[in-house]
Amino acid sequence: MFLSDSKIIELEEKANDIRESIISMLVEAGSGHTAGPLGMADIFTLFYFHILKHDPKNPTWEERDRLVLSNGHICPVLYATMAHAGYFPLEELKTLRKFGTRLQGHPHREYMPWLETSSGPLGLGLSQAAGMALADKIDGKDKDRFIYCFISDGEQDEGNTWEAVMFAGKNKLRNLIVVMDRNNIQIDGFTEDTMPLEPLHSKWKSFNWHVIEVSGHDFRYLNEVIEEAQAIYEKPTVIIAHTIPGKGVREFERDFHWHGKAPNKEEAKMALDELRTLGGKIKSEHQ
Repeated sequence: MFLSDSKIIELEEKANDIRESIISMLVEAGSGHTAGPLGMADIFTLFYFHILKHDPKNPTWEERDRLVLSNGHICPVLYATMAHAGYFPLEELKTLRKFGTRLQGHPHREYMPWLETSSGPLGLGLSQAAGMALADKIDGKDKDRFIYCFISDGEQDEGNTWEAVMFAGKNKLRNLIVVMDRNNIQIDGFTEDTMPLEPLHSKWKSFNWHVIEVSGHDFRYLNEVIEEAQAIYEKPTVIIAHTIPGKGVREFERDFHWHGKAPNKEEAKMALDELRTLGGKIKSEHQ
């Protein structure tokens, strides 16, 4: 999965476009989550435009990798990325959270069958992904594809998460790779104030997981640690990705109040102006 300098520039530009789409979706909807989707845009971009084995023109392709989004409330970044990747028209993003839309406030597989799961209740996604990984191991497909699961740091408060961690470690599900959005916020405030999580690294390691910590905004380093995770054969891997909630919009960054709030028209205009300026800088710096 070699990542060239030109590809990194392409990914940076695409991630910025996706962030613009997220803001436009949220202001149109008038509700939704802002901080997490903006913070995870780089990771989603890397996966859908470089890492994942998938085909937007054949979304139910049997040999595809599986990507399970456990923290379904950050679905604006999932929808925006999938639209930019060609799964459905960009224009449909304007229907987020509207009556009758396929783009529900939490992902709903009945409406969008190319999603791997419906999600929303925190703590369930890792159990679902572990089940998929075990099924592939039993069927002898665990060397052909990977099961990726994106989870939040806040859902480490959920007991079901740790049941899945134990289950996957016990069964040595080497085809299961978890990416944790370690953005340090949840709806009630900062994670370490609400329910201290650290030391996450040693906790996961004690359950027989390979643990890697990385910046969630460094495409080259992220690509390298995913390659490392794919090379581990005796246990599952968790990548603790340190992200900035609200990334790309200074007024939103690191502010937990934006966890579950959408921008109003004035705030959206400010955010879009900032992102468009950033997009211009990315292009000009690399011309």
